Amino acid sequence: MKPANPIGIMQGRLLPPPEGRLQAFPGSRWREEFPLAAQAGLDCIEWIDDVDDGEGQEANPLASEGGVTEILRLSRRWGVAVRSICADYFMTKRLIAADGSADLESAERLKWLLGRAAKLGVRYVILPFVDSSSLQSDGECQTLAGLLAELTPAIERSGVELHLETDLPPDQLAALLSRVSHPLVRANYDIGNSASLGRDPALELGSIRPWLGSVHVKDRLGGGGTVGLGTGDADFPVCFRLIREAGFSGPFILQAARDDSISEVDLAAGNRRFVEQQLASIGMPLRGAAWS
Repeated sequence: MKPANPIGIMQGRLLPPPEGRLQAFPGSRWREEFPLAAQAGLDCIEWIDDVDDGEGQEANPLASEGGVTEILRLSRRWGVAVRSICADYFMTKRLIAADGSADLESAERLKWLLGRAAKLGVRYVILPFVDSSSLQSDGECQTLAGLLAELTPAIERSGVELHLETDLPPDQLAALLSRVSHPLVRANYDIGNSASLGRDPALELGSIRPWLGSVHVKDRLGGGGTVGLGTGDADFPVCFRLIREAGFSGPFILQAARDDSISEVDLAAGNRRFVEQQLASIGMPLRGAAWS
């Protein structure tokens, strides 16, 4: 029996990484990941929408009607859902420009993405505000809150949630979400990133609990990079207990470190088992059917 929460993986993690990139849409090999995910015992894939690298790779099928149809066909065939999108596009094409203003062209792109997500039956889109797209000031947070208010009609038409992934301190993220105050705008919690920043999971998850929408599972060293699950500074028992207590019912998406010593599928299967063991240790209910 599997845990009640589905366990999925970030797109591209079941294939060798593109040269020089840890995470990216896998180009013409994207179809291969559906059977590989099924082989690894995973329930879902978190799709990646990023900037076209200009190297002539096959376009992201999310952008076309035929592509969406093929994604859905493969999803049904292999029993691997696509219910979320990580919008890495906005890591490069920032929604909040360097001068603190809203980038209207990127805002239009987000409207488009919400429409495509709705066609695919996606439940939520993650907007990353980390690393090169971090929110640097309260003014930028206010600009983002205003932009999301302007986008409310498009968000509501799509019915797709927006989950903000930020490196803001928990009180500032809670203040931003309170300012937006919309049920379709929620928070993503990345276990590894939180550990790297030295955050107290009890404080952080306590602050964002009313808005907790999605979870990324990785491990990192304090102030350092990503390492294998259970080998870094993430306090997984505490994090999973608090996530359970928050009533979280969504998928746990694996975004773990790569390991050249084993295949991507074997690594993913091992990471899935790690999460299952963590969930079993805190008494998470079991289920027999895949999440849909």
